[in-house]
Amino acid sequence: MGGANIQIFIAMVLYIAVVICIGLYYAKRASESTSNFLIGGRSLNPWVTALGAEASDMSGWLLMGLPGVAYWFGLSDAAWTAIGLAIGTYLNWLFVAKRLRIYSHVAGDSITIPDFFSRRFKEDKKVIMTIAALFILVFFSVYAASCFVTFGKLFNSLFGFDYVYMMIAGAIFVIFYTFIGGFLAESASDFMQGIIMIFALTVVLITGIVHVGGISALIENARSIPGFFEFFGIASPTLVDGVQQIGADGKPVFGEAGVYGFLTIISTLSWGLGYFGMPQVLLKFMAIKKPNELKLSRRVAVIWVIISLSAAVFIGIIGRVLYPDAFLTQSAAERIFILLSTNFFFPFLAGIVMAGILAATISSADSYLLIAASAFSKNVYQGLLKKEASDKTVLYVSRLTLLIIAIIAMIIALDENSVIFTVVSFAWAGFGATFGPIMIFSLFWKRVTRSGAIAGMLTGGCMVFIWKLILKPMGGVWGIYELFPAFVLSCLAIVIVSLLSKEPPKDIQEEFELVRSYQV
Repeated sequence: MGGANIQIFIAMVLYIAVVICIGLYYAKRASESTSNFLIGGRSLNPWVTALGAEASDMSGWLLMGLPGVAYWFGLSDAAWTAIGLAIGTYLNWLFVAKRLRIYSHVAGDSITIPDFFSRRFKEDKKVIMTIAALFILVFFSVYAASCFVTFGKLFNSLFGFDYVYMMIAGAIFVIFYTFIGGFLAESASDFMQGIIMIFALTVVLITGIVHVGGISALIENARSIPGFFEFFGIASPTLVDGVQQIGADGKPVFGEAGVYGFLTIISTLSWGLGYFGMPQVLLKFMAIKKPNELKLSRRVAVIWVIISLSAAVFIGIIGRVLYPDAFLTQSAAERIFILLSTNFFFPFLAGIVMAGILAATISSADSYLLIAASAFSKNVYQGLLKKEASDKTVLYVSRLTLLIIAIIAMIIALDENSVIFTVVSFAWAGFGATFGPIMIFSLFWKRVTRSGAIAGMLTGGCMVFIWKLILKPMGGVWGIYELFPAFVLSCLAIVIVSLLSKEPPKDIQEEFELVRSYQV
């Protein structure tokens, strides 16, 4: 390892040490109760809520996946996705956050998403709780795997270390500090990581624009590639066995610009629908100390998201202009942020900027593991298998489950050629379609029934698999992002089955009205 790499390595190790210290600081409080370990005793302030929610949501996808899409396909695909996410972020904070915080407290002081759904419909037989917990276990295993892939790619690119060893080392680190510090450590580190992420993105963006020669030079160079800098067109790299070809002039070859039509725009904008079902975001809404502070959280979160997403998209475009032939596969293109950082800055600063990727990855992986662990320990183990289990036992099972899920995620992440964007998009669709519709209807429609909730969750979750694996490969209209049709069909299932089934009992309707009166 050369001197420059040693400086980068030292900067990143120092960052990791700070995160571990945060975990140790909160270890005692986390071990006091499952409420503290899983939701922090509802004690978050508005700034931690805002940055924690967004940092845990975006993951390494923001610094590697999204710039990689922009580098590979150009502006349209990345930009429309970013626009959809920004709109979804705002609407989720505006409509869902406060009502969920109040409703989750009124409905038996629920501390997990499956718990909230079950208590919202006052289940005796915990069917909704079980379905929700199982979907969380499946999709968060995939999500955590995407984070571990990011770890492996980061350290492999920077230092040439073996991908698999680095992926496993990163996973062990996340397991350790989440294991000891729980939700409070995760939220505090997410806040710090949110700051580091936006710093890293902004610094690389500004420096990149300077290196290109200004915004006008960036646009002019980007437009020289067919469809690369268009909102309604898309670049088409010429591939052979997945590798972009190099022409006689030494430049990467592109085919004619593709058309980015209305259906494709709807498909990418539909990423925003996913927010309504993201447990890692919804749980932050539930954990804030005072519901009225969510207004400040919303403003902070939306500003953070707009700046971060915009920077990530343009970093990918800058990367293609400055280093057009650096990456010749879509998977490799996700390393463009790393390349820019190491080439723009002196080593120690590059290490601090690179810690942004670590921050993004850690802030998501810890959330995914913690929520998946809580889904099993609180909702399956205590909710179904051992109802008399003590708080200490549930806490022990939470930590054991966290370890098992991490091992499963590591197995999924063994494939070095995984495309982070693709892995994340599937899990995002799964959560959005499974939980998004029923979350909205549970909060805003008094007539929704338990049967409607079950039908909606099963329809949304199963349709993501059916559309992705069976219908999408057919192409054409079937090629739309699986989240959109699955979300729509889930909504239809909720409405139709609710209207066909008996009205909710009086106590459920009265509780709904009580929550609505708090909102006024």
